[in-house]
Amino acid sequence: MIRAGVVAAAVVAVVASAAPVAASGFEARSARTSTTEGAERVSTVARAVVGSGTPASCTSRAVVRAVARGGVITFDCGPGPVTIPMERTAKVVNTSSRVVLDGDGRVALSGQGERRILYMNTCDRAQTWTTSHCDDQAEPRLVVKRMRFVDGNATGERTDGGGGGAIFARGGRLKILDSTFVDNRCDRTGPDVGGGAVRVLDQHRDSPVVVRRSTFTGGRCSNGSALSSIGVSWRISSSTFTGNRAIGRGANPARPGSPGGGSGGAIYLDGNAIHLEIEDSTLTGNRAREGGGAIFFVSNDRTGTMTIDGSRLTDNPSAGFETLPGIFFLGARRTITDSVVR
Repeated sequence: MIRAGVVAAAVVAVVASAAPVAASGFEARSARTSTTEGAERVSTVARAVVGSGTPASCTSRAVVRAVARGGVITFDCGPGPVTIPMERTAKVVNTSSRVVLDGDGRVALSGQGERRILYMNTCDRAQTWTTSHCDDQAEPRLVVKRMRFVDGNATGERTDGGGGGAIFARGGRLKILDSTFVDNRCDRTGPDVGGGAVRVLDQHRDSPVVVRRSTFTGGRCSNGSALSSIGVSWRISSSTFTGNRAIGRGANPARPGSPGGGSGGAIYLDGNAIHLEIEDSTLTGNRAREGGGAIFFVSNDRTGTMTIDGSRLTDNPSAGFETLPGIFFLGARRTITDSVVR
């Protein structure tokens, strides 16, 4: 299994451009704040609006450009819900301090079953190299809120092991709020590839990925068909995982003659000192061809912990192996309170 390393942090900030690009349906606005002397200054976080009031103005090109510029991104696509078919993956540039996508509950980004939707990787030189300590970089801070991510597909992606049909994140910080992930995909086989919806490698100072009030359904991948990570902790609350399937075969390490994979129908965590916290959440109807129909958790050095509180885990079959119904756990301590696990 792959073990994630931890190195020292570096902090980077950037003043984002505020030039409007009306033709692409993208408008950038600087955030202005007053100093104590009453003078006005331009902050380091830009504000951008994708669209100009109609669904047609909200384009893949506009989203890609807005994400590359960074800052707080909102959408003006008309009064109703809209799905934006992504023609390219939106990629975070590593000199951004914050990238916030706020869909106001009306915007979906679709990978059209052909491509990953959103990508952040502080160790990818193509997105601007900022420090040799890339895997512990404090920024960018990526937040998705009130968004839908549908039909993302990372199949065939090879950078840092692939995975992450909707979102791939390495380094910086990731937070997911009030968002929905539907029918996202990654490679069907492989012992450690995962994240039909979200794949995370490394977070600044080993801080947990935060997931709140979000839904993951219909994911398919070799492992961890909703969430997958190596060397990363998670704090999940008030969220729902249904109908996700780990479809690999042969587990990890792969059995002789098999391609490997098939563990963690919804959630797959591997690493050393990792921690999983699940609170007030529901995992039901997920399944794994190998281990952990709902959750696969392996702490290689046996220091990791899992805490489940006020949650319901039912009907999550593990066709191969499990330590509790729907769960395979190997670590220091598991604590389950006020929950149903069956």
